[in-house]
Amino acid sequence: MGTRKLTKSIVFVALFAALIAACAFVSIPVPGTPIPIVLQNMMVVLSGLLLGPILGTAATVLFILAGILGLPIFSGGTGGIAKIMGPTGGFIIGYAFAALVAGLICGRPKMGRKASIVRIIIAALCGFVVMYIPGVIHFMRSLDKTFAETMALCVTPYIPGDLIKMVVSILVSIPLRKTVAAFVFQDDPKKKGDK
Repeated sequence: MGTRKLTKSIVFVALFAALIAACAFVSIPVPGTPIPIVLQNMMVVLSGLLLGPILGTAATVLFILAGILGLPIFSGGTGGIAKIMGPTGGFIIGYAFAALVAGLICGRPKMGRKASIVRIIIAALCGFVVMYIPGVIHFMRSLDKTFAETMALCVTPYIPGDLIKMVVSILVSIPLRKTVAAFVFQDDPKKKGDK
């Protein structure tokens, strides 16, 4: 990897980590559950769709590490290791898996060929689904809830909103993948097609 390409990659990783962090200020409480409605999960999936599995996951992990170190960038402007250990911490850990899975399925953007819309849709859907797995498991263990109770508190109320966020992430990623490919990956000698 050339110095120029490495620099651009670092800049985009930092940019997307900052965008995920900025979404902490959009946090809507939901009555009866400790989990708010957030935009961060949409930005995490977008990181995978736009940057691919490596850079998208790197941006998400950078965000998580910054939050663990105490920066107030988790939902509601909170931070610290206590947030990860709390009942909603599994969802934050799930962010990294969501970016990775979305990026792996969609492939990183490349010049010369678009990823199919079907592939982008599947990538976004799987990203959102994978995000819930560690969240649900950790929530059940930390609050000693049954699976049915956890689904009622952590999953079912959020499905309509996540479907909307998934559609938005798909619509945003389709035109922006070409731009990201031109800015970040244009120096790659293998410029044909998406993996």
